Amino acid sequence: MAVFEDFMKLDIRAGTIIDVKEFKKARKPAYQLLIDFGPDIGEKKSSAQITALYKKEDLLGRQVLAVVNFPPRQIADFMSEVLVLGTYSRDGVVLAVPERPVDNGDKLG
Repeated sequence: MAVFEDFMKLDIRAGTIIDVKEFKKARKPAYQLLIDFGPDIGEKKSSAQITALYKKEDLLGRQVLAVVNFPPRQIADFMSEVLVLGTYSRDGVVLAVPERPVDNGDKLG
């Protein structure tokens, strides 16, 4: 069982998607995202299996929540630096997003 201290180790931040590309080499349909987390963290890359519910053009400018302190993970020829959060729902992954606009880099807590 996880304890509260385990949750506190996660650094979950808000960021804005500034670029989206199809990830053709991924085993499952995915996008390569570039996300702006503000001046302290900067821009980070992520692979996200969110193609079932989101079109590339709908993701640009959208804010998301992501874990920014996991080690980078190699996926095919792409280095994913953050884990974008969402729920595994009936029709596909639904992104976890701030309820209203927030500053890039704002911390969940």
